[in-house]
Amino acid sequence: MANVQESATKSAPPKAGRTANSLAALQVVPSGAAVAAEVRGIDLSRPIPADVAKALQDAWSKHLVLLFRGQEMTPEQYLAACQVFGKPQVGAARAYYIKTGTLDTLHTLPVPEITVLSNLDQNGIPVKENSGLGSLEVVWHTDNSYIEEPPAGSTLYAREIPDDGTGKTSFNNQYLAYEELPEDLRRAIEGKRSKQDASRNSAGVLRPGVKKPEKAEDVPGPMHPMVRVHPATGRKALYLGRRRIWPSQYIEGVPQEESEALLDKLWAHATQPKYAWQHVWRVGDMLVWDNRCAMHYREPVNSEQHRVMWRSQFQGERVVPG
Repeated sequence: MANVQESATKSAPPKAGRTANSLAALQVVPSGAAVAAEVRGIDLSRPIPADVAKALQDAWSKHLVLLFRGQEMTPEQYLAACQVFGKPQVGAARAYYIKTGTLDTLHTLPVPEITVLSNLDQNGIPVKENSGLGSLEVVWHTDNSYIEEPPAGSTLYAREIPDDGTGKTSFNNQYLAYEELPEDLRRAIEGKRSKQDASRNSAGVLRPGVKKPEKAEDVPGPMHPMVRVHPATGRKALYLGRRRIWPSQYIEGVPQEESEALLDKLWAHATQPKYAWQHVWRVGDMLVWDNRCAMHYREPVNSEQHRVMWRSQFQGERVVPG
């Protein structure tokens, strides 16, 4: 993953005389890329007044991804901060771990709506592979597109980060990807749905208790529209969701070879650097993104250093076709 635009903004404290978590202190600084803005003047460990919450929601709708630097929160405070943007829900992947008895205390907190994403093993040692994403590359995807009502958005909160900058996360703007879709591709997917592969996680690892698909009919997961209408903004976005090694995603009613060729073109278009912004993590960073119009990608992590994140997601709705 190269050539994406990288955030150059730096955190700044509220100006003198302006109390944090007030409209006077609030600053929204665009990244300068196709997506994302940094929010300043907000302490997420403290209550967010209704007028400030509304301003944050408006900024989220406009920029798709928001960055909050220098936050220090307990799990309960983190969950309260998430509620500014939606109703937190338990992540779909957790169900797989519970079903197969592989849910471990290292990757859970007492608050079930919060998942711990780390590259640590059961002994707290950094590793390349573990029961989650480990230190692996995480290809472009949309969170939980493999359920009937995918989450409206997600958050990540950095607790421990490698000091060499590995594990950068990139986001892209799928409103623009749709609006700039070549006419032949637009016509080809009009009214079409694609299979969302539930067999493998975001690092491409087969989920516990799931049999590896051998043919298209074996791939578990729902069909979702390839173009969706955002319920809040009314804008159309390209909605590809996720694709793994075949057999995986395919377009409903389209022969396999034609489906694969079309998906190759769509994914190449949707993940162009001009639509993306890359974030270099620091401890205390919290990112919130709109899952309905932005995809994300993670570079590999240094498997010799700790990376520990808290994650939550917001209840979504059925995908409305565009």
